Amino acid sequence: MLNQLQRRLDALAAQNALPLLFHPLRGVEREALRITADGQMAMTPHPRALGSTLTHEFITTDFAENLLEFITPVTASAEELMASLSDIHVFSLKHLDGESLWPLSMPCYVADPDKVPLAYYGTSNIGRMKRVYREGLKNRYGAIMQLIAGVHYNFSLPEAIWAHWPEGDASSAYMGLLRNYRRLVWVLPYLFGASPALCGSFLCGKEHHLPFERLGKTLYLPHATSLRLSDLGYTSSAQAGLRIDHNSIGHYIRDLREVIATPSSDFAKIGVKVDGQYRQLNANLLQIENELYAPIRPKRVTLSGEKPTDALERGGVQYVEVRALDVDPFSPLGLSVDTARFMDVFLLSCLLLDAPVLDDVQWSENLKNFQATVLEGRKPGLMLSRQGQAVAMVDWFAELMPVWQRIAEGLDAQQGGDSYQQSLAVQAAKVADPSLTPSARVLAALSEDQGTGKLGQQLAARHRQALLETPYRRWDSHFFEAEAARSLAAQAAGEAADEQSFDDFLVDYFAPAKAGAA
Repeated sequence: MLNQLQRRLDALAAQNALPLLFHPLRGVEREALRITADGQMAMTPHPRALGSTLTHEFITTDFAENLLEFITPVTASAEELMASLSDIHVFSLKHLDGESLWPLSMPCYVADPDKVPLAYYGTSNIGRMKRVYREGLKNRYGAIMQLIAGVHYNFSLPEAIWAHWPEGDASSAYMGLLRNYRRLVWVLPYLFGASPALCGSFLCGKEHHLPFERLGKTLYLPHATSLRLSDLGYTSSAQAGLRIDHNSIGHYIRDLREVIATPSSDFAKIGVKVDGQYRQLNANLLQIENELYAPIRPKRVTLSGEKPTDALERGGVQYVEVRALDVDPFSPLGLSVDTARFMDVFLLSCLLLDAPVLDDVQWSENLKNFQATVLEGRKPGLMLSRQGQAVAMVDWFAELMPVWQRIAEGLDAQQGGDSYQQSLAVQAAKVADPSLTPSARVLAALSEDQGTGKLGQQLAARHRQALLETPYRRWDSHFFEAEAARSLAAQAAGEAADEQSFDDFLVDYFAPAKAGAA
């Protein structure tokens, strides 16, 4: 692998493109459930001081009204990323009226799933569509599953690099990244998985075959890394057999559109519009592209009213969205700078290494490796499969470390210092000593008297206090107050401008895409 990497680096060096390669761009979306001082799910509306959830650039909601989502802009460095994320947290905490952010990926105790408040985006057609989509998610999968929180890491290279790329174009390169990511994604739950346990109420009668052990009301698996990423977590049995082709962007768009257009007999039983009220956007396998539960997605920023697949067809892949990171419960921001730096290294390795096409056998093998690491990642002697051959997980890590080391050295050489190499050393220590992984640290903090509920409350209170004492690093309160005011005005203007009925709006939205070129 190191020889593969060096060939790519030499080719880019010949094009004087290494400065572009080693200055990647990244952004983060962090989800967090609002909770009360006693650890209960907050039932208050989204604070008006935080602006409009429909149009705010940085602060919105995910599935529920109380499930915040913080979005950083694209940043030129890991340090700038963390400064942006910190400022968004600081401003938000100052306007939550004593509420805190639940620090774990798996939700806190939910007494009645029917009382989970769906996110509200106003009365415009696009706002109503977003809410109906969430109504569909609730009816299809249940509200509790939708409260699971994660961190999405968005990654790209500067556009200028593609003029110097030795082979293919941006879309081809990013699709190669996706294929290698699928092969190596097992790395992420081991290093960053932080949900080896969950509140017993989460199961809520859900069938499973996992050999849980119990600490009071908390259920756990002794070697698990991320139950969030397991079949019990943020997944869909209806999507279990789906395989969206990753071998080209054209095939990816084709397959995803086909799934969105495929009727589901199970979802048809829910109904679409019943007694004048929408229960879901449609009765197909996926209502829209966002419903695809994938650990990574190719993305392009959409135009107003544009579907994600239409955007990809119009302009190709612009960035990738990594969706396999748990919330870091030990960081007030849900993400550490060491994790961000490693993600840069890891994704560059996926981009630079040879990326053969994925066939059905390899697809299945990758899924099995991922689930093995999710459920038993810290099991001594864990074996994975590579091209049909058994390989010890620790040995595979050992083969990857020199590749990551070379990339970390390149990043440090271009950006100055040795922060990337130091961050890689943090991850290497987790491989040598599994007790240093977040999942092991979570289990170590649990006991009969302190389950995930008490642990979450303690960490939430600690993080709240830390954030309230943190100064702004990139912006200030006036910046966020102005953005809140702008977003509220933009929502009101959109609502006033809507003249089309909601039914007609949906017909137009789901009309077949016009022919285009990726």
